[in-house]
Amino acid sequence: MKKVSIITPLYNAERYVSETIDSVLNQSYTNWEMILVDDCSTDKSVYFVEKFQEKDERILLLKNKSNMGSGLSRNRAIDAASGDIIAFLDSDDIWHPEKLSKHLDFMEKNSSVFSHTSYGFIDEEGKKIKSTFHVSNEPVDYKKLLKRTEISCLTAMFDVHKIGKMHMPSLPKAQDYALWLDILKLGYVSDPLDEELAFYRQHSASTTSNKWKHILGHWNFLKNREKLSLIASTYYTITWAIGGFVKYYLK
Repeated sequence: MKKVSIITPLYNAERYVSETIDSVLNQSYTNWEMILVDDCSTDKSVYFVEKFQEKDERILLLKNKSNMGSGLSRNRAIDAASGDIIAFLDSDDIWHPEKLSKHLDFMEKNSSVFSHTSYGFIDEEGKKIKSTFHVSNEPVDYKKLLKRTEISCLTAMFDVHKIGKMHMPSLPKAQDYALWLDILKLGYVSDPLDEELAFYRQHSASTTSNKWKHILGHWNFLKNREKLSLIASTYYTITWAIGGFVKYYLK
């Protein structure tokens, strides 16, 4: 029975973190550890996590001495992880009770080393909004992920024994996307499970106010971080932008 290490960065999430942890405690699959890394929260986030710790030893809490950001906080949890599988869940998102059970079974049947699932959207009150974001019906490789960013952090899982403890790069944004690309550049693919097993919380302030700035930032990411040519960066950015518009604004 494989052990899953669940990686959760924590920063001022007192409103949601209890619901997030409850969604892990309610998993039908029980061989897991949840590693939360507090990034110098100024609210009661740590207090709520410590209350859960008193009841369940599978919940671990690390505290940063200075604010490091979500990417480096995740890396600290990855370093501390003892599981066979690395999974990710942010402190305001939630999982379906069968997420781990169904996802691990899928990975076992398909001999997957990297995998992701479909997911839904919830609002600040936990009510479902929009329609399910469905993943592809074929494995996702590097070029496919450049065209469509369908691997969401709260759905991704990878096998530590096959891939290793890979880390998120030190970037201000899109650290998870960069990690997925790094994994795929090694020749791996991410196997998609088209089942809604996780729920991303979309905040009222999370919609990008300046869409053109967001698109330009993505182009710069591909050109400078991924070292793509001018033409390739432009092509993949246009394809990505069209898919993102449909994903976030037309659903």
